[in-house]
Amino acid sequence: MARILSIANQKGGVGKTTTSVNLSASLAAYKKRVLLIDMDPQGNATMGSGINKAKCEYSVYHVLTEKKSIEDVTVISEQGKYHLLPCNGDLVAAEVELMQEIGRESRLRHALKSVKDSYDYVIIDCPPSLNLLTVNSLVASDGVLIPMQCEYYALEGLSALNNTIRQIAKLINPKLRIEGILRTMYDPRSSLTNAVSAQLRKYFGDRVYRVSIPRNVRLAEAPSHGLPALVYDRNSKGSVAYLALAGEMLRQEKAAQAQTTQLSGS
Repeated sequence: MARILSIANQKGGVGKTTTSVNLSASLAAYKKRVLLIDMDPQGNATMGSGINKAKCEYSVYHVLTEKKSIEDVTVISEQGKYHLLPCNGDLVAAEVELMQEIGRESRLRHALKSVKDSYDYVIIDCPPSLNLLTVNSLVASDGVLIPMQCEYYALEGLSALNNTIRQIAKLINPKLRIEGILRTMYDPRSSLTNAVSAQLRKYFGDRVYRVSIPRNVRLAEAPSHGLPALVYDRNSKGSVAYLALAGEMLRQEKAAQAQTTQLSGS
């Protein structure tokens, strides 16, 4: 059964879409079956996966409004070797249409039930705001991966997002938790970076990934070519970092499964 992870942070420009696309491609490189869901009306994850959002006849809009099933809308990213639920500007209309609907915050969770056994991971690229689309993503998820820059304003945003996650866990989705915090655009030479990084470890402990994502030109260039960095330049520092992140996540999951098996056997 798929592990469903939202990539979320209401602060823009922290690397959510970059992380969504490159983590999906990296997990696929480890031979995992991956579905990437683009929940941001800008459609950047769709374009970064090599799919022209303007030519998508159907999108996640049709899934949320129950006009189409996920199976009908999913396309294949030949570049990333994963499946994609694409998105374009139509998604803005979905939020308006769902406002008066009962159970509007659970539409994505219900839609995913039919495909959960078809994938190992479902990665959701959330919009940079705590709106109905983000809430739908969090309600459908097992965990939240939070990309953030090591700066003090980012800590305030993290606190707000953490409160939202707690509220959704309390009211709708009790299994929801912070999966991990990913430090992006990381510069170990900066004293501010190191100070914020230390604060993150103090409050979140081992939920801060050991792997950090460095500032990397090749990583920034890849989306303009409609390619994950892993395809654009496999040997770039950014590509290597995302492969390492996928490896760290897989090791954590394996360790958690082993612990569960041990507890159930005792």
